[in-house]
Amino acid sequence: MSGIPDEFDAPAGGGFVAGGPEGIGDSQFEDVPAPETLETGSGSGADPAVEFRRTLGMFATGVTVITTPAADGHVHGMTANAFMSVSLRPPLVLISVDRRARMNQMLREGTRYGISVLERSQSALSDHFAGRVADGSIEPRFEIVRETPLVEGALAHLVARVVRSYWGGDHSLFLGQVEYVRYGEGEPLLFHGGRYERMVADPQLFSALAPELLGPILRRGRETRFASGDVLMTRGEAADTLMLVLSGSVLVERPGRRLTLGAGALIGEIEVLDPGAGRMATITAETETTCVAVTRDELITALTDDPRAAIALLEILSSRFRETA
Repeated sequence: MSGIPDEFDAPAGGGFVAGGPEGIGDSQFEDVPAPETLETGSGSGADPAVEFRRTLGMFATGVTVITTPAADGHVHGMTANAFMSVSLRPPLVLISVDRRARMNQMLREGTRYGISVLERSQSALSDHFAGRVADGSIEPRFEIVRETPLVEGALAHLVARVVRSYWGGDHSLFLGQVEYVRYGEGEPLLFHGGRYERMVADPQLFSALAPELLGPILRRGRETRFASGDVLMTRGEAADTLMLVLSGSVLVERPGRRLTLGAGALIGEIEVLDPGAGRMATITAETETTCVAVTRDELITALTDDPRAAIALLEILSSRFRETA
């Protein structure tokens, strides 16, 4: 069930023609369950449908734009977060579309639809295809793959052909066999609790300090050498050391991500400020590696001696809160 339900039509070359919900689909379904009273646990007395929607909003999702060519040569699109993968072999995906929406009338078995997974900077495009901005204020561009429009600049693209459609209450479910995929680098646009959110993949604190503020902190540390294969940090362990990689390279591993860092990288930036929560990643020397290690006590002494660095850290943290707000 999408939290961003409206839709828009677009000429393939740019400009938009509004195309809101137009009636309920005529598909016939069997075995429709009888309606039942929805119990809510909030005790607020609010409409159960509203409580249901708010509950679903607690599930964080990405944001997609579903597109399909219209008969008049325009591109028809709608913003949706009701998208899911179904199978790898064969490659299948599923979208859920309001039965009152025009998109519902355009999709049938054998037709294709495009899925563009939006990137963090594309919230304005999401709003546009959801009908939340004035017509003409945004002019998205499209690329055509297998006669199917896809939003340019999206984080990922899929083209699927409808192989089955199913009853889904006030929505229809369209199962698509995927015929084309592409993905790129970037951060996804996220949706949670009725608003956009963002990921903070590699939060930088001390590495964002000016050299004249960071230098005095690092000069309090001690140089440490590691052989290839030595573990510098273990995920989950309690530790309070900030390290600067002087030479060599290290492998950083945490759930869902692996990356290599070289000379000039700072590791342990968060843990040195909050050691009780444990290390966020396991870090291993890939080659002979030399680091400067600064303990929490040494850091506090440096910040006490020069409060400018502490003030700069607060400003960095404030900017992060501003970005996420």
